[in-house]
Amino acid sequence: MNTSQNYLEINRQSWNNRTDSHLKSEFYDVANFKKGKSSLNSIELELLGDLKNKTILHLQCHFGQDTISLHRLGATVTGVDLSDKAIESAVYLAKETNAIAQFICCDIYELPNYLDKQFDLVFTSYGTIGWLPDLNKWAEIISKFLKPGGKFVFAEFHPVVWMFDDNFEKLAYRYFNSGPIVEYESGTYADKSAPITQQYVMWNHGLGEVITSLVQNGLELNTLNEYDYSPYDCFNKTIEFEPKKYRIEHLENKIPMVYSISTKKKNNS
Repeated sequence: MNTSQNYLEINRQSWNNRTDSHLKSEFYDVANFKKGKSSLNSIELELLGDLKNKTILHLQCHFGQDTISLHRLGATVTGVDLSDKAIESAVYLAKETNAIAQFICCDIYELPNYLDKQFDLVFTSYGTIGWLPDLNKWAEIISKFLKPGGKFVFAEFHPVVWMFDDNFEKLAYRYFNSGPIVEYESGTYADKSAPITQQYVMWNHGLGEVITSLVQNGLELNTLNEYDYSPYDCFNKTIEFEPKKYRIEHLENKIPMVYSISTKKKNNS
């Protein structure tokens, strides 16, 4: 099997493999989520704004927590993910929480074969674009499914983070997209002791590549923000310096860990 050519099946299996562990993990805290706790963070909430009566397309939704959280804020939401196990879990979680949401299982590049409508807002966040080889195709999908004047909101781990080795002791990878990175993992970011192993394929994407792909597909940049912390404790060697704000302890506040983008689709695009 050519790993880079078969990345979709490899990554689908890797996410299928993670899903049960994630549902049981303290990281995702599904028990409190079912009681009404939101899975969204202040970074994206500030950009999303008032969602009442808005239609939202949520790309790479995993098992649907953020999709359901967006619904709870008054939006009509469609979630999309590559993993059939995650989508199956999302449908079940929506029923358990009495949430109304549509879920589609497909590669997002293939979404036009499954969906034919436009939305007020497209949203995706944290650990998403690294699974995609071609950001121009990604931005084409975002633009296609946005109404003219619609908004794209994006929060993601900063590309500087992905340059380091797992323990943030040395630079191990290029900042720029240099093709597929094939790796093996024991456990998962949500539960490092989980008794699972998986292979996966990822790509690094610098900020220039991200922004250029969006602008070239008719999306006007409104905001680009960078943050010296992560809202998730998903890396090694972290310290929580404020509630729900994590840094790599020995790097302190020296590196950016997350960035966010909001764009508006041009009316003539």
